Amino acid sequence: MQFKSRNFDRAETILDICNLSVCLPDQPDIAPVLDGINLTIRAGETACLVGESGSGKSVTSLAVMGLLPKGSLTVSAGEIRLDDTDLLTLSPSDMRKVRARRIAMIFQEPMTALNPVMRVGEQIEEVLTTHEKALSSKVRRGRVLDIMAQVHLPEVERIYGSYPHQLSGGQRQRIMIAMALVLEPKLLIADEPTTALDVTTQGQILSLIAELQERHGTAVLFVTHDMGVVAEIADTVHVMQYGCIVEHAPVERLLRQPQEEYTRKLLSAVPSLVPRPTRPAMLDDNVLEVRNMEKVYAQGGFLVRKAGTLAATGVDLSIARGRTLGIVGESGSGKSTVARCILRLVDPTSGEIRVAGTEIARLSRRALRPHRKHFQIVFQDPFRSLNPRWTVSRSLTEGPVNFGITRRDALSRAGELMELVGLPRDALARYPHQFSGGQRQRIAIARAVAMRPDVLVADEAVSALDVSVQAQVIELLDDIQEKLGIAILFITHDLRVAAQICDDVVVMQRGVVVEYGPAGEVLSQPRHDYTRSLIEAAPGRLWDFANFREIRTA
Repeated sequence: MQFKSRNFDRAETILDICNLSVCLPDQPDIAPVLDGINLTIRAGETACLVGESGSGKSVTSLAVMGLLPKGSLTVSAGEIRLDDTDLLTLSPSDMRKVRARRIAMIFQEPMTALNPVMRVGEQIEEVLTTHEKALSSKVRRGRVLDIMAQVHLPEVERIYGSYPHQLSGGQRQRIMIAMALVLEPKLLIADEPTTALDVTTQGQILSLIAELQERHGTAVLFVTHDMGVVAEIADTVHVMQYGCIVEHAPVERLLRQPQEEYTRKLLSAVPSLVPRPTRPAMLDDNVLEVRNMEKVYAQGGFLVRKAGTLAATGVDLSIARGRTLGIVGESGSGKSTVARCILRLVDPTSGEIRVAGTEIARLSRRALRPHRKHFQIVFQDPFRSLNPRWTVSRSLTEGPVNFGITRRDALSRAGELMELVGLPRDALARYPHQFSGGQRQRIAIARAVAMRPDVLVADEAVSALDVSVQAQVIELLDDIQEKLGIAILFITHDLRVAAQICDDVVVMQRGVVVEYGPAGEVLSQPRHDYTRSLIEAAPGRLWDFANFREIRTA
């Protein structure tokens, strides 16, 4: 594959971080959060900051923006120079003048970064109102429409007047990019801006950032745990561990010849797009069967009904005990709708859903309740799906107790489940906030498995995790499946993850199954043009990260 090979030795230095340390105030005995960070970015350069959760990537970006939480973290040493200005010496009012005009940031989740009750065009215009007070409202609106066109938003007049919830995830992220670049800052910080996006939208956003960077000469600090993204966009890579930069090099040299053991470990954890060996089928023991399922979301009010939105139609699939079926596709393809219908979180419009031999599609809520133990779900964000006021013990015992297991037996089972997911039994007394993201996801898996289900639905269950934790969770799901014989329905937009965990793959587009078959065939020899486009959009698809070499294609 073609890596970037640009020389920036003569380019203007935009950001120069010198010996930066950040610590917890009044706690000198605790190791610093950042310890002696040195990092330089020049005009037009893209520097990627990579590492596991807790390595200090986001703290570094927040320190540059002057957004470290007051009272929680403080800069104890070093300089952050933007051009010739040490940002650490600026007053809060002077720092506010620097943000947006000279330095801007794109956050990971635009739905939480955007104001939900303010039109998106007005939110971009607010940047101009704050920093360009002399501009007339007509000129400001024109500038906003122009930057919206530059980020390739369709129907800019309509989108100008839209609210965030009326836009797709990719469109919301384009609004964030427009807001960040409307004043043409010299430095753009992008903190995991493509993590929650499907591969096609992800590719569009990465191309857009590169295009705008080329046009404006912007320096980019890109924070990510996705090594595929790194391979596509980076000029230089800085690897962080425990608050230190342990290795930095041009992207091609780092991927081909990593020097540090930690870097090699990080790269080896990246899942390959080459599917794992096919496991033998168990055709006579299907625990989930879906036949001709359709879901139409009705529109209109109580008295007036309009033509509804067709979210899924003609869906046929089945999973045998002990096997994993993946559903892949872009945002809006119908993946999550199918999963919610199977779980009866929403009611299918028509079709059959058979779980463990029982047809559940038409059961009433009361009649369905005894059957819910047969199918459980692991959500994308365990911090939101676990009750923050409950101990782990209460979360793991609630389901079994509700279905007739004695509290004593439920507690015993909870201890066994903690060991099954690789956590100590004494952690049962802790609360969710006392665990890392990967540990919380292990707890969410334990809670789902506590019911001894026949079918486990994993809805983007590893997409928010860094690559090493992601690999651990995938291995954990494989191990649980082998021990308990659970069938897994795995919803994902990450084709690399699908290749490593799925036996079979369903590809969905606009609510329709366009391809269905063994993972090895679908991902290696796709028959449908849409499947081929998804694979070609996967970042770093031609690089074998674990073996530090290109993937040889026929």
